[in-house]
Amino acid sequence: MNTWGKVAAGVILGVAGTIYATSEEARKNLPKTARDLPANVRRRYENAVSAAREASSSRKEEILRELQQHDRAHSGQAARLGQAAPVETPASAGETTVAAPENPEV
Repeated sequence: MNTWGKVAAGVILGVAGTIYATSEEARKNLPKTARDLPANVRRRYENAVSAAREASSSRKEEILRELQQHDRAHSGQAARLGQAAPVETPASAGETTVAAPENPEV
């Protein structure tokens, strides 16, 4: 019996929704709070979208700050490693050679 009640409620809601969507006369006869429901839902949706955009932009700024800090932290390491380690260049036949930094002879 419980499932038949759910089915009946679903049918009633479906019919009411169809009438509301297709009949302007039915919408005019509904109480004011029921007519304003779509406007309330629309306003809540717009508020939610606005809040989501704000959160997205603040998270984007946070990610950019973290990337800049990460880049600064690693740029110091790269500079230190670049001075200490020689550059390897591939040679023919799969061998690797170490190239010394070029020093112009004056």
